Amino acid sequence: MSNLVFDESSSNREASHGYAWWFSGDTFEKAMAEDRKPRKRSLMHRLTTHPGRLTILYFLVLGALSTALLLAPVATPRGEKTTFTTAFFTAISAISTCGISIVNSTTHWSAFGQAVLIFSVQMGGLGVMTFASLIALAVNHHLKATQKLLTANELGTTKLGEIKGVLTVVIATAFTIEGITFVALFPGLYKVNHGNVRHTLWESLFFAVMAYNNAGFTPDGAGLHVNNWAVGLPILISAFCGTLGFPVLLNLMRSWRMHRPPKRWSLHTKLTLTTTFCIVLASFTWFLVMEWNNKLLFATEGVEPRLWHALVAAVMPRSSGFDLSWMPGVSDATKVFLSIVMFIGGGSTSTAGGIRVTTFAVILLTCRAAFTGRRDVNAFHRRIHSQAIMTAVAVSAACLMLVTVVSMALMAITGCSLCNALFDTCSAFGLGGYSVGVASESNPVVLYILAATMFIGRLGPLTIAYAISRPRSVETVRYPTEQIVVG
Repeated sequence: MSNLVFDESSSNREASHGYAWWFSGDTFEKAMAEDRKPRKRSLMHRLTTHPGRLTILYFLVLGALSTALLLAPVATPRGEKTTFTTAFFTAISAISTCGISIVNSTTHWSAFGQAVLIFSVQMGGLGVMTFASLIALAVNHHLKATQKLLTANELGTTKLGEIKGVLTVVIATAFTIEGITFVALFPGLYKVNHGNVRHTLWESLFFAVMAYNNAGFTPDGAGLHVNNWAVGLPILISAFCGTLGFPVLLNLMRSWRMHRPPKRWSLHTKLTLTTTFCIVLASFTWFLVMEWNNKLLFATEGVEPRLWHALVAAVMPRSSGFDLSWMPGVSDATKVFLSIVMFIGGGSTSTAGGIRVTTFAVILLTCRAAFTGRRDVNAFHRRIHSQAIMTAVAVSAACLMLVTVVSMALMAITGCSLCNALFDTCSAFGLGGYSVGVASESNPVVLYILAATMFIGRLGPLTIAYAISRPRSVETVRYPTEQIVVG
């Protein structure tokens, strides 16, 4: 090739034999210039490759839409006016499935306004990663690898190929449980409403959606229908199922279908059920011991109302709310205890909030291993992966700092006691749906602070961490053999 001339000028194109395109300095300069140019990527591409941001965007859009709908004149009866602060706080309370209400849901909102609450709670309760993944599927017709991994973590499956099917099962399970609750509620509400079929159908639908999604909004003002066993028991059971989380429900359904004994349940299911039942039993016992002689709550009632309120206190404050009439009358010690229960919350990937019961269980197991000198953290004869332990510690520390800061801010702004500030803060973060009066329509600053707390409680610290961090490559994501969903 020594006799080849690499000059592709118009006068010497034939002599160069076409080799100059490979050796030309202009070619390399153009290639390097193209590499230096930032590639223009669409907004949707950047969102779908970073699911944490897509999730936050989804809830922001849903919150804005719900606020706009609640501000519409048709959302309130004639003579009622809704301020922006009230509409915004109610919308965030609905999409976060918290249920703290600063107005009477029966008199302030029209049928359209209540329908907006049902829509917001349903869309917010079906899952953080569920709708983010469905949006990505609708846009790209497939899921990115990072989206699959985060969605697998959200839904509790280790097989990435199952995600599309699992997303369908999530929605089907939610509507099935809500449908069963609707049917179970109808006879009791039909009797309460003295045979008014139309009103009974509406209240059955309202309570069914709110119960499974653990939102404390009620169509009867103070939620006193819940005190009726025929109404309260279906709500109680549905709310309890909602706090378990879909990975537990899916594992239980598969085990029942395949006739697996409890010893073959997943570690996540065992930890969730064990910790949940311990918390429910502790709450039931605490309320009976501390509030049995509370004259503000039980002036003339007998044993049955006390047992019912203890059962409600054992299940509802963890995330559901509903009957608000008895909460201001409990002792300060019970308020602090319920604050701790709401801070712990429900199962991972459930409609409940808090740090999650699996996170709390891993923290306790880690303390046990440290105090007994063990190198590994074990549960049910299985070792818990170190990544799950690190996540549990990080989530607990971050959430504790959040609750502390918000509680001190509420005390400084309103002058309320630490007990009341802590209670409303934990209720907002844990999506408990209860309030002892700190959340008031007369103090917009407090409402905005609590709304932000509810928003963080619904998304969870891990989702926010994913959103503000750089997208991770697939190789940096690891799944332990025994998966536990924490945070």
